[in-house]
Amino acid sequence: MKKITKKLFSAVLALTLAFAVGCSNNEGSSKSENSGSKAAYRTVQEIKDSGKIKIGVFSDKNPFGYIDSDGKYQGYDVYFAERIGKDLGVEIEYISVEPASRVEYLETAKVDIILANFTVTDERKEKVDFALPYMKVALGVVSNDNNLITDVKQLEGKKLIVAKGTTAETYFSQNHPEIELLKFDQYTETFNALIDGRGDALSTDNTEVLAWALQNEGFTVGIDSIGAIDTIAPAVTKGNTDLLNWINDEIKALAEEEFFHKGFEETLKPVYGDAVKPENLVVEGGIVE
Repeated sequence: MKKITKKLFSAVLALTLAFAVGCSNNEGSSKSENSGSKAAYRTVQEIKDSGKIKIGVFSDKNPFGYIDSDGKYQGYDVYFAERIGKDLGVEIEYISVEPASRVEYLETAKVDIILANFTVTDERKEKVDFALPYMKVALGVVSNDNNLITDVKQLEGKKLIVAKGTTAETYFSQNHPEIELLKFDQYTETFNALIDGRGDALSTDNTEVLAWALQNEGFTVGIDSIGAIDTIAPAVTKGNTDLLNWINDEIKALAEEEFFHKGFEETLKPVYGDAVKPENLVVEGGIVE
């Protein structure tokens, strides 16, 4: 009888220890997950305490986000980013992103803010939080003058170049499945493909195709607006309401000095000239007119 009792005691003790270890592991996992989700974004104070903010921008989307001949980030998005860094009182670490990586860079805390011509969509709203808009756009289509595309019907049976993860890819996939899409990761690749004749036309934001066509002789934006009028806005990690509210307050305050109109004059007008009116692109105070 004593032997059986000892065996039972040993078995109960082993089970108790296993349960305790299991609970300990589960608690550790839960804490890790919680701390992980908490570490997935930084508050405004944490950013200030670190002395640096990480902002994701394009490095190849002139004139919105690009690296100039001196190796410095420039463009309309960067103009805004610089002001954010100044008003927060921190240095900026620019991180180059590709269209398809913007959401992932926020979800994995590689950046605090995305300022990369990020179009607001319902699908993206499920994964990131958008601040107030600072620009409005539609889609456009640019093509070679020798085979100018002026109507979407002309693209049937032809190849349309788009960047992965963009509203252009989504729009044409959903609304024009009859058009073959030639997809690339980077904007530089898309325009090189158009120049090389690997595709018949290219679609992205009309603001960008127009800027590119003005700088590249032999190409014209034959379709200057297609799809809905969308807005461009900063984005932060889902749930980071502290940083989101700060950005929204910043955008509202900057309206008093017409900050984004100044940004247009400095970064976009040298490219567009009189081809684009600022009121057709610029959004002040987050109010779309």
